[in-house]
Amino acid sequence: MTNNNPPTTSMDTGEKRYYSVREVADMFNVNISKLRYYEKEFPTLSPKKNRSGDRIYTKAEIDHLREILDLVENRGFKLQGAREFINKKQTAQQESHKLLDRLREIREFMVDLRDKLDQ
Repeated sequence: MTNNNPPTTSMDTGEKRYYSVREVADMFNVNISKLRYYEKEFPTLSPKKNRSGDRIYTKAEIDHLREILDLVENRGFKLQGAREFINKKQTAQQESHKLLDRLREIREFMVDLRDKLDQ
């Protein structure tokens, strides 16, 4: 019988690639039901499920959950405020990426222009 579950470790880092919902709950000292609740409240938090239907979290999802828990439990944000904070942060990051892409295009144009003038 072959194992069709995703690999659980990364050969490059020696760090696990996927974490079970139990492992994540233990990391943050919360109940699994709280993790499921935050999945419903924060659409940006959506761990995958393996073939047997168990939630599996990546390092990025764990980091995102850490941010959510910090906002709600440590910094006193209400759920709606935390969602808005995360959405604004993601929007700002997307705008920054667009701006960087545009600046790269302008730089490429300027380099090509300089090369043509040098000829």
